[in-house]
Amino acid sequence: MALITLEEILYFIILSVVLGYIFSGIIKRPRTEFDIEHPNRFDWRGYSYAIAISAPAVILHELGHKFVAISYDLAATFKIWPFGLILGAFLKFINSPIILFAPGYVQILGTPSTIETFWISFAGPLVNLVLFLLAWYLLEHAKLSRTQAILLYLTKQINLFLFIFNLLPIPPLDGSKVFGSLIQMLT
Repeated sequence: MALITLEEILYFIILSVVLGYIFSGIIKRPRTEFDIEHPNRFDWRGYSYAIAISAPAVILHELGHKFVAISYDLAATFKIWPFGLILGAFLKFINSPIILFAPGYVQILGTPSTIETFWISFAGPLVNLVLFLLAWYLLEHAKLSRTQAILLYLTKQINLFLFIFNLLPIPPLDGSKVFGSLIQMLT
């Protein structure tokens, strides 16, 4: 079995396109003189900037779940969740002040043990924590251009948001499985 299937690559592309739309306008790249002179045109560079910041955070999060599941010899496949993507796009379309999206999940075939469930569920948020810490470290210690600093700052923020949000103990978020399996292991 392939580590990543063609279907998953297609899903990651769809996910990236929709995330770019959801986060365009929220994640903003530094404006240029051309942007000021043409305020009414669609900002393709801003859209691609939103993809560059949001898509890796979400895709690496999901790959964290997938690869930990695979490490336990479980079959794992990334799937998009159309309703979650449509919900996020709809909220963006109506200019909702709330960002809410559930773009996908990793389907696991087999029954993981309680400890495996804990690590598989925690892997996604852990990836976001590592990305947050890496961006924070680079912002504090690396010599960066203004553009690089903005990119890393936005990367830091979205990964912190995804880490905290996904650890909320509310089904179907990762936190419900993390804390559920943790309680099960402790009792």
